[in-house]
Amino acid sequence: MFLPAPPIYPVAGIREIEQKLIPSARPPLMERAGRATAEDAVRLTMDRPGPILFACGPGNNGGDGFVMARQLRQAGREVVVAFADDPARLPTDAGKAHADFIHAGGTTTSELPNPPASGWALVVDALFGIGLKRGLEGRYAGWIQGLNAQRGVRMALDVPSGLDADTGRPTGPCFRATHTTTFIALKPGLLTNDGPDHCGEISVQSLDIDCPAWLEPRGFGVTPALFESCLLPRPRNTHKGRYGDVGILGGDGGMAGAALLAGRAALFLGAGRVYVGFMDPQAPTVDIVHPELMLRSATSLPRQLSALALGPGLGQRDAARAELSAAISSAAALVLDADALNLLAADSSLHGSVARRAAATVLTPHPAEAARLLARQTAEVQADRLNAALELAARFNACIVLKGCGSVIATPDGRWYINGTGHPGMATAGMGDVLTGLCASLLAQGWATEQAVIAAVHLHGAAADLLASEGIGPIGLTAGEVIDAARRVFNGWLEEAVSMG
Repeated sequence: MFLPAPPIYPVAGIREIEQKLIPSARPPLMERAGRATAEDAVRLTMDRPGPILFACGPGNNGGDGFVMARQLRQAGREVVVAFADDPARLPTDAGKAHADFIHAGGTTTSELPNPPASGWALVVDALFGIGLKRGLEGRYAGWIQGLNAQRGVRMALDVPSGLDADTGRPTGPCFRATHTTTFIALKPGLLTNDGPDHCGEISVQSLDIDCPAWLEPRGFGVTPALFESCLLPRPRNTHKGRYGDVGILGGDGGMAGAALLAGRAALFLGAGRVYVGFMDPQAPTVDIVHPELMLRSATSLPRQLSALALGPGLGQRDAARAELSAAISSAAALVLDADALNLLAADSSLHGSVARRAAATVLTPHPAEAARLLARQTAEVQADRLNAALELAARFNACIVLKGCGSVIATPDGRWYINGTGHPGMATAGMGDVLTGLCASLLAQGWATEQAVIAAVHLHGAAADLLASEGIGPIGLTAGEVIDAARRVFNGWLEEAVSMG
């Protein structure tokens, strides 16, 4: 059974939920959070004897740490709590948590202690939570450095201290957790940008809070449950004409491989017919590895296509600009990638034409391409990947895939998704071309735009994950290897969906 797609709330949404629920919550949310993290800590330290180190800060995140430390101490674990602030200045709930910890026999030290000879069983970061937007300095910057130097299991409460919970951008020194227990729901910064490198394994503790009807989430983590309704078995009485015609347009001089990778990906994911149109007049006329592909010049591509992908190896010559203009005017579902995006960024007169298209439009930029489309610097896009993707979706009236660690998928009506599959071995030539072909194939087969894009992105990473689990990569993984694995994963999803009825 496919796991449901987990909701994701930005910090403002989490704060709104907390403000409405904290006054009436019984038991209090802080008590629930401390108890939940203590349960996670027990799981993480089941076979690790020795003391547990807590670093508690001056706010409610520190309060969560005090509750957790009290719970573990009462369960018989040795805890050492570093806390350097005035208890009288703690927020009300955190102050009570501190007092309860002291009343239960706990003590604190104002300095981060040296580890015991055998090391800490667990290091817990309870310094700063989701509200931190500034870089840490002074004592706490030193504490972060000291905590990161500890070997073994390092656990963050809600979000690693120093990580922007909305953007996944470190604001300065940042705790590097092996495990993060986050509260109520996922936050965007845990899943994209530098977030995954700082969070490690993520556990979501809902604290018995369901997504409130008055604040329905606009964002979700990606699972096959989001496109399960499209995973339908094919009838036995069928033919290739029912599964769409895909056109791949690209492959200028020296870049034929990009177009072939996209074409092969579309073929392996089940498109009825796949045509590859090359910009290079000296391009091959047959794919020896997969002669099922129909190769021809760019100007000879059929004009009645179900889906057209433009960009893999396209180049930026005048002829490519003309093909982009014609593609935007076509009635086919359109996927724009690579040089098609660079050409679009360079010609603002085409922006309105893209936005006015009646057919499905998908743009799949990496951060530098997104920056060109937005007339910004790449660092600005990476500083707020979610809002960059949403702005592109609104501007071009298109479904956007902002590629990278935690690829962000955004729709024109303001909904968004963050994908968690894939690994660093995918940072290699041709991977984007494969994604383009996967997406075009599903669009050609009649999938709704949003489901097609979500499925293609998730499948792309899941295929790479499968290969890594089999010892193929992550280092040295090639884009071509992902194509066959994507077919295997997709058919596995289909089989599971059919078995569930």
